[in-house]
Amino acid sequence: MRLRHPAVAGLFYSSDPDEIRKSIKESFLHRIGPGKEPPTSEVVGQKVALVSPHAGYIYSGPVAAHGYYACSFLKNIELVVIAGPNHHGIGSGIATVKEGVWETPLGKVEVDSDTAKCLVEFSGIVDFDESGHRHEHSIEVQIPFLQYIYGSKFKILPISMMLQDMTTSLEVGKAIASCVKDKKVLLIASSDFTHYEEHEVASRKDFEVIKAILQMDIPRLYNTIEEFNVTMCGYGPVAAIITAAKESNMTKGQLLKYATSGDITGDYSSVVGYASIIFQ
Repeated sequence: MRLRHPAVAGLFYSSDPDEIRKSIKESFLHRIGPGKEPPTSEVVGQKVALVSPHAGYIYSGPVAAHGYYACSFLKNIELVVIAGPNHHGIGSGIATVKEGVWETPLGKVEVDSDTAKCLVEFSGIVDFDESGHRHEHSIEVQIPFLQYIYGSKFKILPISMMLQDMTTSLEVGKAIASCVKDKKVLLIASSDFTHYEEHEVASRKDFEVIKAILQMDIPRLYNTIEEFNVTMCGYGPVAAIITAAKESNMTKGQLLKYATSGDITGDYSSVVGYASIIFQ
C-alpha cells in the first residue's frame, strides 16, 4: 500500500507531534477560535459538511477550529471526503488516489479504496492520479485537525480539483453523494477566500460570496465570484461539497466564523480571508 508523506509539515504546521497538538489546542482556545476544546456536547446533525480554510495554522487555525469543534461530537465517522483546489497545476483536472495511506506527524489514515473506485467509475471525470496530491496542501492541512478530534480510525477520500467550472463541480458533487450515501461521512470543502486585498475590501467581497454559500445557491456563488472578482481559491470544491450536501438532504448552512489574516497579524493592508461554514 502506497504511503504519502506529508508535503507541508514544518511549513504550514509543525513537524513535531507535540507541537502540532499544542498549536491545534491553541487554535481552539484562541480569541478568534471557539474559545473551548472539543468535544462539543451539542449535536448539530447526523450528516454534516464543512467549508474549512487551509492556510498555515498560525493564520487560519483558529477559524478552522470553529468547524472542527462543531462536528467533534461525530465519534463514529467512517469516512471523511476532502475536496480541495489544486494550487500547483500538476496532474489530472480532477484527481483522487486509488489506494494508500496518508501520513502526518500525528499518525496515518487510510484511503477508502472502494469509495475512490466508485467515484472514478460513477463520475466519469475523476481520475486516479497521485501527482495531483503529491505537493498539494489544501487537503493535507485538514487531516491533523481530524486526527486531533477523531484519532486515526477514519478513512479519507481526497479529491484535488484543478478544474473548477460549475458543470464539473456539480458532477463531482453528485458522484460524491452517490458513493457515500450508506456511510457515516463528513464532507469538507477546503478553501480560502479573497487573497491579498485590503481588509475592508476583502471582507466586503467575501460576505457576498458567503451569502450565496449559506443559501447553498451554486449559480449565485459563481455569479458573485465573477461579479466581484473574488480571488477565492476553492470555489469548485465548495460547489461540489454543497452539491453533495444537498443530495444528502442537508438543507441549511451556518457561518461559524469569518476572519482575515489581518485579525491575526494586525496588518490589514493585504490580507487573506478565511471562513468556517457548516451545513446540516
